Amino acid sequence: MGRYRPPTPKSSPYITLEGYRILQDELKLIWKRRDQVTRALTAAAAEGDRSENAEYIYRKKELREIDRRIRYLQKRVPDLKVVSEPPSDLSRVFFGAWITLEDEDGVEVVYRIVGADEFDPVRGWISMDSPMARALMKKTLDDEIRVDTPNGTICYTVIGVQYSAP
Repeated sequence: MGRYRPPTPKSSPYITLEGYRILQDELKLIWKRRDQVTRALTAAAAEGDRSENAEYIYRKKELREIDRRIRYLQKRVPDLKVVSEPPSDLSRVFFGAWITLEDEDGVEVVYRIVGADEFDPVRGWISMDSPMARALMKKTLDDEIRVDTPNGTICYTVIGVQYSAP
């Protein structure tokens, strides 16, 4: 069996203004970090035998990871489309919305639909490419959605839609 993996499907190019600024700041900071790692790598290389030099091997690995992230950000950031204005219909769920859902047991959860580059499950930010966000798109108050999860299908009712932080 080969090591070939098909390419992952492209994620949506949309991002919030806050997310775009965070990625730009990350790109600036990672260049500074790269400079520090390069200096440490040069010092480790000057110590002699590189094959048994743990510091040198570690710094090379760290530099590879930094360069990979820089390449990704340099390709991704110019392609992103910043969405800073709310949609014309504020009663429907679209990109950037904060959605309050209630499950069958009466438990409320709040999610925000954001771009693939800024999702954060801890904050309740879900990618617009996720099954949950796809099920929510264009829904209004009191609409029901069903989402298939590994533990079975979950049913939610939309009880709130807003475009500013709750």
